[in-house]
Amino acid sequence: MSRLPALVSAFVILLAAFAPAQAEDKTITVFAAASMKNALDEIDAAYTAKTGVKFTVSYAASSVLAKQIEQGAPADVFVSADTDWMDYAISKKTINEPTRVNLLGNSIVLIAPKDSKIDNVTITQGFDLAKLAGDGKIATGDVKSVPVGKYAKAALEKLGAWQAAEPKFAMAESVRAALTLVARGEAALGIVYSTDAKVEPGVKIVGTFPADSHPAIIYPVAATTAAKGETSDYLAFLRSTTAKTILEKYGFKFLISPVT
Repeated sequence: MSRLPALVSAFVILLAAFAPAQAEDKTITVFAAASMKNALDEIDAAYTAKTGVKFTVSYAASSVLAKQIEQGAPADVFVSADTDWMDYAISKKTINEPTRVNLLGNSIVLIAPKDSKIDNVTITQGFDLAKLAGDGKIATGDVKSVPVGKYAKAALEKLGAWQAAEPKFAMAESVRAALTLVARGEAALGIVYSTDAKVEPGVKIVGTFPADSHPAIIYPVAATTAAKGETSDYLAFLRSTTAKTILEKYGFKFLISPVT
C-alpha cells in the first residue's frame, strides 16, 4: 500500500504533461481567400472566445491555396472565392465533399485612389475603361487564375471593354495585392471585390459592375479530407447567426439560412 502515493503522484505528473498537449491540439488551420481576411479574423476571434480553440490562418488567392492543399499542406478548412477552385480541390480528393456549403456572395467594383479625379463611372455596355485609365495601370488579380481577375475579365469581355483595356492591366497575385497597388497610387484604377474596397481607406469605389456581367460570385467553404474532428463545429459556427452578422457588416451576402 505504501506504493500508492507514489503511483498517484506519477499519474498526476503524467496528466499534467499530457494536458498542454491536448490544449495545443485545439487549433484549426484555415486556408481562406485573401478577401476574407478582415471578416474571418473577427469570426475566428469570436469562436476562440467562445470555445478556446485557436487558429492558424493562411490568406492568399484561392488558386494558390487549392494547389497548396493538393501538395499536402496541413489545412482543416478551405474557403474559396469561387466555385471553380473548390471544384478543383474536390477533383483532387482533398476536400470532404459532403461538408461543402456555398456560403457567401460578393460583387466586383471599380476603384481608384481616394484622391483621384475619377468618380461616378457608369459601367454599362461599351464603357471605355482603357480611356478612363489614361496612361495609368489597371490592377486586378491574375485573370488566368485568381478569382477576382477571372470575374473582372468575364465582365469586361461581356461589356466590350476587355480588348482595349488588356494592355493596361497589372496582374496581381491576389485581390489584396491589387487593392494595395491602387491604394499606393501605383495603379490608376483597380477591379476588386466591394468588401475589399470597404476596408481600405486609401481607395474609393467609382463604379459597380452589373451582376449579370459576370458569373455569380460565390464563396464555398468545406473541410479538407485531413481535417481535425473539431472542424465540424467550426463549420457550423460559420453558418451561424453570429457569423452572418459579422460577414454582412463587411459587405458579404449570406447565401444560406443561418443556424443558431
